[in-house]
Amino acid sequence: MKLLKPSHPCVTMATDGRSGFSPPASFRDGFDRNCVPVPEIGGGDKVYVAVGKTVEKAVPLFHWAFRRFRNREICILHVHQPSPLIPTLLGKLPATQANPDVVCAYRRKERDEMQKLLLDYVSLCSRSKVKACVVTTDNDHIRKGIVDLVNEYGVRKLVMGASPENWMKVKKNSSKSSYAAKNAPPFCQIWFVNKGQLLYTREPAEDYDLLPSLNNQDSSAFRSQSAHYPNTERESQQIYRRSCSSTSFMPGSTSMTRSLQSNSSTESGYSSEHDLRVDENSLCKHLEEVNLEAEASRNEAFQEILKRKRLEAQALEANDKVKAYESAHAQEVESRKVAEDKLNAARRENEQLMEQKELTSKELHKVMRNIAILENQLQEANRRREESTEELKLIQASIATLKIEKLTVQRQQFEAANWLDRWKVRGQDGGISCTTSRLTLTEFSLVDLETATCGFSESFKIRYENYGCSFYKGEMLNRTVMIKKLHWNNLQAQQEFQEEVQVVGRLQHKHILSLIGICHDALALVYEYTPTSLESHFSNKTNSSSVSWKTRTRIISEIANALLFLHTSRPEKILHGNLNPENIVLDSELCCKLCNFRFSKLVNEETFRCRSFRQYPEPCSNRLFLFTDPDFLQTGDLTAKSDIYSFGMIILWLMTGSRSAGLVSEVRKAVSGSNLVSVLDASAGEWSGFVAKRLADLGLRCCESNSADRPAVSLVMVKELEQLSVLDDRRVPSSFMCPILKDIMHDPQLAADGFTYEGEALRGWLKNGRETSPMTNLKLDHLNLTPNHSIRVAIQDWLCNP
Repeated sequence: MKLLKPSHPCVTMATDGRSGFSPPASFRDGFDRNCVPVPEIGGGDKVYVAVGKTVEKAVPLFHWAFRRFRNREICILHVHQPSPLIPTLLGKLPATQANPDVVCAYRRKERDEMQKLLLDYVSLCSRSKVKACVVTTDNDHIRKGIVDLVNEYGVRKLVMGASPENWMKVKKNSSKSSYAAKNAPPFCQIWFVNKGQLLYTREPAEDYDLLPSLNNQDSSAFRSQSAHYPNTERESQQIYRRSCSSTSFMPGSTSMTRSLQSNSSTESGYSSEHDLRVDENSLCKHLEEVNLEAEASRNEAFQEILKRKRLEAQALEANDKVKAYESAHAQEVESRKVAEDKLNAARRENEQLMEQKELTSKELHKVMRNIAILENQLQEANRRREESTEELKLIQASIATLKIEKLTVQRQQFEAANWLDRWKVRGQDGGISCTTSRLTLTEFSLVDLETATCGFSESFKIRYENYGCSFYKGEMLNRTVMIKKLHWNNLQAQQEFQEEVQVVGRLQHKHILSLIGICHDALALVYEYTPTSLESHFSNKTNSSSVSWKTRTRIISEIANALLFLHTSRPEKILHGNLNPENIVLDSELCCKLCNFRFSKLVNEETFRCRSFRQYPEPCSNRLFLFTDPDFLQTGDLTAKSDIYSFGMIILWLMTGSRSAGLVSEVRKAVSGSNLVSVLDASAGEWSGFVAKRLADLGLRCCESNSADRPAVSLVMVKELEQLSVLDDRRVPSSFMCPILKDIMHDPQLAADGFTYEGEALRGWLKNGRETSPMTNLKLDHLNLTPNHSIRVAIQDWLCNP
């Protein structure tokens, strides 16, 4: 509770103990300079006006109180409601969760705003020349704070605002006005005002009207709440009421003198004016004494009422405590009963456990005896196992000796047959060196393969081909292998098995998957194992985004290297026939190897030069149909140009990452429109313009619809592709760079200014209406372009010879 007391003698205000709080000089001049100090804050005839935070709404309320209670002191009653939310940098937080310093600062700000508001109210009263004081309190509920102030200060006259539509339902409404009307003490009379008009008056109880105010001045120490007084006081009050009602009495008034004279003349008839004056003075003194006694009695009665209320509250509190103790005692009794029941149940359960323990102990002794017997049997079994192990080692040694003898016999048979000579292809300066020869393949039994794959379990299966073979992962010869198993229900399985053994078994190349061994009983071929295929690696978005354009260019050069080895094989050409991303596997360093020669065929030199032989095409999966030669699908003719078409589609796929049916058309359109960047795979990084053009040009030429227009894989092509992947690591001669694109020229053209430019870039320069040189900015003599073949050849030689 706060009592504010300004420095002006005519105004009493609430204060919280802070120094320097007084009304400004600007509104102190409006007070009456001759007014006397008002009594302390209390009930009596002082009028209390409940106000809120809005001055505009309180102005009509004050004006009504000024008109209704003229020359009465006004006590401004205000309940401050602290904000539950505190503004912080993180937004509004509850006061319990915010920083204490921030809460303290915000409360100080609220307090300053409240002080300013109260000064405005006091200034309003000062301008109307009305004495004013202020009573404030802090409470989370405004309506409860108003009722608490009424009880604490014994307020008997209260003016407060109300809503016109709710004052008829004060008993059912939860507003401040209805709450005050319902919960305020009976001795308090409340006027509910809206916009300067009286809506409703809540009259005090009849018993409390027996204690009226004895004078027009405020009696701050008196707060009456009871009407039970001694008979002498009640008689004094009745005498006082009768005297006040029969006579308009004020000490020293002439009307009272005349009345007394009239009564005196009626009774005795001879009293003198002096006697009347003496009687009048004595009666006034007596009346003042009666008034003082009545006032004292009223104060004593009020103190008794307060004491009785405190005692009643203490009695109620004690009664609640007794009830709480009785309830706790009942709960304690119930809890003890439950605990005893649980204890009895636990005792019974313990007894049962003891009985089970005895039975278990007996069974344990029996088990220990059985364990001793089993240990003896185990020792005997271990002795027999050791003997069997020695015998097994002898058998394994015999089997190994037999295998060595068998391999020796096979090697002798192969050497005697001498059916395939060694072949070497050596490039310039030792570029490419690969050989084809008859290799010694290890023969495995069906048991070996079943052991390596847990009986060809589905969990070991890598993939399944729809034309009759499956791939498994296994562990053999202390290494991980891939087992390709042909199905016996395939009519051509035996022929394909023999063909693949004859073709792949004699290939030695770093970019062709090596064949380790075979199993005739299972029609299975054992290859070296690689972690993933090109198809599965690029299907994973995470992996594909980590493969740069340099790595993709290197993969393209490695595929070309393997195709060169196959297509230039002597004395017979070797075709892959099934080249697609699924049949190109990658090791841990992303080096590629070709595998699964599904259409592999030995082609002699004469057949290779003449029209291709006929084969029936096998069905292709939808996702790999893109990489199959359309001529082969239409005619069934398998040629080296079929592998070239598949190679070109792989180049375009690695560049764009697209599998659309019109991929060739899209790339060709982008190249012709000088917008190749729009179709490149951005996840590979920023492509080199020269490398992208060379690869796109090679891919489009390999994918020509007419197979005769497709290029053959040559040593020059392979060397150039190998250099493209490391082009950024080499220093490029300045004469090879286009002055406009700042990149290696693909189509060097000589202009009239004597400088060589990339043909596409220079045509774009001239197409925009320019007729000046990009280098000198001088006007060109003519706009004709001449191909610079010498620069083109020099660039070609530089690419092929690092």
